[in-house]
Amino acid sequence: MPRSPTWMFGLHVLTSMTTGQIAYRPGPAHASSDTFRIVVRGRQAHGAMPWDGVDPVVIAGQIVTALQTIQSRQVDVNDPSVLTIGTIHGGARHNIVPDRVEMSGTLRTYDEGRRAFMRRRVTTLAESVAQGMDGAAEVVWEPGGYAALVNDPALADRMAPSLARVTGRDGLRINPRHTASEDFAFLAQQAPGVFFWVGVTPPGQDPARAAPNHSPRFTVDEAGLLVGLRAMLHLVADATGSGVA
Repeated sequence: MPRSPTWMFGLHVLTSMTTGQIAYRPGPAHASSDTFRIVVRGRQAHGAMPWDGVDPVVIAGQIVTALQTIQSRQVDVNDPSVLTIGTIHGGARHNIVPDRVEMSGTLRTYDEGRRAFMRRRVTTLAESVAQGMDGAAEVVWEPGGYAALVNDPALADRMAPSLARVTGRDGLRINPRHTASEDFAFLAQQAPGVFFWVGVTPPGQDPARAAPNHSPRFTVDEAGLLVGLRAMLHLVADATGSGVA
């Protein structure tokens, strides 16, 4: 039988921190990520006579608005989530009511219970709004969504001195939770894990003005990568008790 790892460590660079800084967060650190599509079906008509059809564009607009009330009116403000519609496509001409509109979006949560609740509410609300306007809506959740990344609190507290030894006391901080997702979450479900962030914006440059990750202007101070390497070496040495870093 293959052996499971005892611990797991991972890192990601951030331009919002200066080279030499490291951040971590015990418990939920990155949100889950689910992608969904909503297909709204109506009945085509001439744009001058919309009463002869069922307008899926109007239905889609009502669905987008209604979905935003889930977080604002049905979820505790202390348990945040993010629901974003990123695309809406429908219609072929300015004077024709189409028979179909398709939209897609993303859902981010920090808790599996909240994740399941939000998925149910998105589906129910979209279907109900469309039905109430004589149309129909089909909600499709893409498989393979990322779970929330949860750092093991005990391991994070144990390893914090190892990280501080690399950065110095003033260079280590606890970051807010990220709404971006991270595939390290799958690994952290298999064994206790700690995922942390390493600054890569050069000293003297304002991190608040640095291009973010995934930007075409994204720039890395490679000295920050050495800090990440040293941090990993210290974590492994201290976790295993080898005393070599």
